[in-house]
Amino acid sequence: MDHLWANRAESAEAAVTSRHLKSLWHLPGTQLGVVAWPPIKRAPHWHYWWQAHLLDCLIDAQLRDPQPERATRIKRQIRTHRLRNVGRWTNAYYDDMAWLALAIQRAATVIGVDRRRALGTLTRQLTDSWMPEAGGGIPWRKDEQSTEPFFNAPANGPAGIFLAREPGWLQRAVEMGDWIDATLIDPETHLVFDGIRAGSLVRAQYTYCQGVVLGLETELAARTGAERHFVRVHRLVAAVREHMAPGGVIKGAGGGDGGLFAGITARYLALTATALPGDSAADTEARDTAAQLVLASAKSAWDYRQSVNGLPLFGAFWDRAAEVPRGDGAVATSISGAVYESEVPERDLSVQLGGWMLMEAAASLR
Repeated sequence: MDHLWANRAESAEAAVTSRHLKSLWHLPGTQLGVVAWPPIKRAPHWHYWWQAHLLDCLIDAQLRDPQPERATRIKRQIRTHRLRNVGRWTNAYYDDMAWLALAIQRAATVIGVDRRRALGTLTRQLTDSWMPEAGGGIPWRKDEQSTEPFFNAPANGPAGIFLAREPGWLQRAVEMGDWIDATLIDPETHLVFDGIRAGSLVRAQYTYCQGVVLGLETELAARTGAERHFVRVHRLVAAVREHMAPGGVIKGAGGGDGGLFAGITARYLALTATALPGDSAADTEARDTAAQLVLASAKSAWDYRQSVNGLPLFGAFWDRAAEVPRGDGAVATSISGAVYESEVPERDLSVQLGGWMLMEAAASLR
């Protein structure tokens, strides 16, 4: 582990935990991430998938530097997530549930937390929703199963990664990777389209769509050894370098939900750099390119950060100076299943999690 990046990841963790981690409803033994800093009066604690990524970042930090206190935070975050979600693990969005499933699965592996019932519930959600007869894929949200479902990479990618790692579900993960490759790959750029509805492609290309498909195909390459998964990783890493990282820095997507996009991409580029097997020249090039993209992005994000009380505040775009948010102005708002950015995007927990995720990704490189 590179000590420079480990120290920077530690600083990013300290920044998020000190500014954003609060108890829920003043209940002892609870913890969630307040979604805005500076906080507003009666600051909201909730956006389901943001909290899942907060949990994932805590697990990254535990892998980097195991600490009993952080293990307690991880358990507290999981428990409070269910409490805030009205005693349930599930919600109406399959992408949200996939992110939580991934984070809890990692918590079970890293600190031995026993959440078999939660994982069983989430596994059923992500497997029972598989709809090849309707052209999918799993849909983005539940209420679309009876209408014209929208099958997208943000749901199928993380669900596939989870199922690849979950005993007994590797073949379904393979089917999901094959469906994405057959359905959502742009033949010109080799990037991943957002999704498809009623046979019509939604042609938007987001950074995190590339990240989750890289994560899935890296897992499948490592677990099956099948050549097609290696080829897909090689192709997509090159496409991200060419189209998604101007100057070698992963593109930002503002605040709100977009604040997580580049961080997710960095997480799975780092996975490719460290977990893609193989000794061919193409394998080596993919690993090296993935690592270079993470490190160049991390250096730029760190150089353009602001420092507040000695701790970093990351920008919504890693190739320009961060703006220190004020204690007034509009904060991130959830509308029709998406969270739109605060007036100053750096105020959003998502943006700071993205920066933390990036620092942990850089620290994980060997």
